[in-house]
Amino acid sequence: MNKTELVEHIAKNADISKAAATRALDSTITAIRTTLKKGGTVSLVGFGSFAVTKRPARKGRNPRTGDEIKIKAAKVPKFRPGKALKDALN
Repeated sequence: MNKTELVEHIAKNADISKAAATRALDSTITAIRTTLKKGGTVSLVGFGSFAVTKRPARKGRNPRTGDEIKIKAAKVPKFRPGKALKDALN
């Protein structure tokens, strides 16, 4: 499912226009992004949690040349599914 299909699904199930569904989805994504950028977590009960973890700097190899390279430390988003979501899949 892509964003367009998700917007259509939201609009149909919530009985709202596609424009309103698009605004709602964009607002949700922006809120999650902003919270994670500030270092916070977003918990949606029954669905899961979004959080930021730190990945330390490390050494790697250039696959083409085999030379050793330095990979910078980074902050990466993580999603941890909730129990209800796990149960729905199994």
